[in-house]
Amino acid sequence: MTTNCLNCNKEISGKFCSNCSQPTSTHRFSLHHVFQHDFIHGIFHFDKGFFFTMKELFTRPGHSVREYVQGKRVKHFNYFATIILLMTIGYFIKKWAKVDATVLYDDKKTVEGLLKVLKDYSKITVFLNVPIISVVSYLFFRKSKQNYTENLVLNLYLLCGTLAISLMLTICLVFSDNKDFLVAVNYVAIALTLLYVLIFYYQYFSVFGLKKYKLIIRVTIIAVLYLVIKQGTNTILNNIGLKYLH
Repeated sequence: MTTNCLNCNKEISGKFCSNCSQPTSTHRFSLHHVFQHDFIHGIFHFDKGFFFTMKELFTRPGHSVREYVQGKRVKHFNYFATIILLMTIGYFIKKWAKVDATVLYDDKKTVEGLLKVLKDYSKITVFLNVPIISVVSYLFFRKSKQNYTENLVLNLYLLCGTLAISLMLTICLVFSDNKDFLVAVNYVAIALTLLYVLIFYYQYFSVFGLKKYKLIIRVTIIAVLYLVIKQGTNTILNNIGLKYLH
């Protein structure tokens, strides 16, 4: 029995595509696949494809991730590995920073607790928003017939993009301790994040039959909710840090 490769659409009959080498076992995402295969694989096996993935995330983010979810996975870097690598890059850049992020705020307690939490638990807290926003995107775009786990995966890649944008401020902390300049960079980073989220969701869900005005409305709402959820989570973590971490 023959079938077609999900990555390159060539006819295949064995365990691997003879054209691009993708396994024929490629299937829709499930929680079992994400946490028992992709998570472990992403932590311990850094495959090729990081720069290709980053290029795709900033040239055609929603389209490339949709293609990944639908089966074109050979060239892409694992989403867990991408997140961890970006966090690692940020961690080492911060070692050279002239000041820390508290310089952006007149009231240090606004982020002091959050920074305490991130210092010890950043590998966990970075994922906290993803399950929540995945529920939102699943409900907003049910017509796309993307299951919850597929929404989880697309939002993990969205996290990759926003983490890369956040490195802009981290890099600036290395070269400047001017508060006004750094505050301005922070606002630019927030604006770019909002724009990125809008483009990402618009591209991803643009092929599922929604009328353009409905798509724009839903994408705008979910982009705002993305920032609200992120800010709400940070506020909770900040309070936890101030109260329980010393």
